[in-house]
Amino acid sequence: MRCLVTGATGYIGGRLAPRLLDAGHSVRCLSRSAGRLRDVPWADRVEVVEADLLDPASLVPALEGVEVVYFLVHSLGQADFEQRDRQAAANLAAAARAAGVRRIVYLGGPEPPAGERPSAHLRSRAEVARILLDSGVPTVVLRAPVIIGSGSASFEMLRYLTERLPVMVTPRWVHNRIQPIAVRDVLRYLIGAAELPPSVNRGFDIGGADVLTYAEMMRRYARVAGLRRRVIMPTRVLSPWLSAHWVGLITPVPNAIARPLVASLVHEAVAHDNDLAALVPGPAPLGFDESVGLALSKIRDADVETRWSTASGQDASAEPLPSDPDWSGGSLYVDERSRPVQAPADRLWRVIEGIGGENGWYSFPLAWSVRGWLDRLAGGVGLRRGRRDQHRLRVGEALDWWRVEELVPGSLLRLRAEMKVPGRAWLEMRAEPDGEGGSVYRQRAVFLPRGLAGHLYWASVLPFHGVVFSGMARNITRTAEQIAPTTQDALR
Repeated sequence: MRCLVTGATGYIGGRLAPRLLDAGHSVRCLSRSAGRLRDVPWADRVEVVEADLLDPASLVPALEGVEVVYFLVHSLGQADFEQRDRQAAANLAAAARAAGVRRIVYLGGPEPPAGERPSAHLRSRAEVARILLDSGVPTVVLRAPVIIGSGSASFEMLRYLTERLPVMVTPRWVHNRIQPIAVRDVLRYLIGAAELPPSVNRGFDIGGADVLTYAEMMRRYARVAGLRRRVIMPTRVLSPWLSAHWVGLITPVPNAIARPLVASLVHEAVAHDNDLAALVPGPAPLGFDESVGLALSKIRDADVETRWSTASGQDASAEPLPSDPDWSGGSLYVDERSRPVQAPADRLWRVIEGIGGENGWYSFPLAWSVRGWLDRLAGGVGLRRGRRDQHRLRVGEALDWWRVEELVPGSLLRLRAEMKVPGRAWLEMRAEPDGEGGSVYRQRAVFLPRGLAGHLYWASVLPFHGVVFSGMARNITRTAEQIAPTTQDALR
């Protein structure tokens, strides 16, 4: 079948697309920016169309000839996410009906127990499900609880809380029951749902083999990860709002995403039916310990396929780097530096592409750390998003508080800032051969201010640029020169 995957740049969509191909389907991926799928390993096997679910006209060509649509987008992390997701679902429902689509598959969230007031996150998921089920196109809604998989936001929350806090003072919701499910089981159900008969138009609960409390999940995670037993002390003081800030402080998940996720954990998330297992035959869902073990093995092997941060940041701008100061009325601030390197360009490039995450930024670590903490306090993403792979980058990936905007292997890395700043910022790094066996390192920081606050911000950080940016250029070139040729293959 011809399948359209919305949200193909996200955590689930980025894993579903190649598995649909492996199952024999043809795949079309919808993205607001086709370039963000340029570097994924399966890019040459799919068709990519540029469209926006909030723009109904753009959906007409995207849905032409499509039989199955996967609705895998959400605006979590944005202030108006309920309104945006509602409109996106209504637009897709109307366009799918007009295009003669045979099936819609939606990955939603669990239904809270009767009588409980749902969180905004779960309320939005349920509203989207109703819109799609009432669309006139046969729809399958999969109601998933916590998803366990390398790189998922829920798993990252669990992992960092457990690893960093041997003793925890926890809110009451850690004793609510949850039926976590492995990401591979979610993907299997999503693929199987595409082939259900047209008479099936309903929601299904999905879950793993174990029903646990969040506290039990943390203790069992510690055991699987080889950590000492965690001490958990519940308290009534921590409200969901305070809990979200606590999660944002300890884990890489920023407050804007942690808040709705934590608010959803206030409700129990247990599957009330197992009907889908009869309709989508396959192995029994994995248990919690096995799911965690598989996720940790992927992290250890640097084989994390997608991460929660792969999706666009809440404040990310799709506008490219301005090409000259006139574009912004002459108020484009630039810091440019270059240095000769006594090493070939390919060796210099390996250092450039490996920047960030555990490798750091090669200059004044304390300053980067303080700036990251300030960004977190302001509600930004901070530095803790890290990187998906220690040595390789892709266009569209998150890299600490940056997003990879352009990547020319061996030559250019351009990063767009997603930190909280009054304007827009970029950082470019280039490796150029010098024609004599060495190379030249070129570095450019660009800032486009927004209003008076933007100009004042640039003036305030200007004194630090001499230390930070000059140190970065110096240490990157020095590192490239110190890499012995015999170790190049080990750094690949």
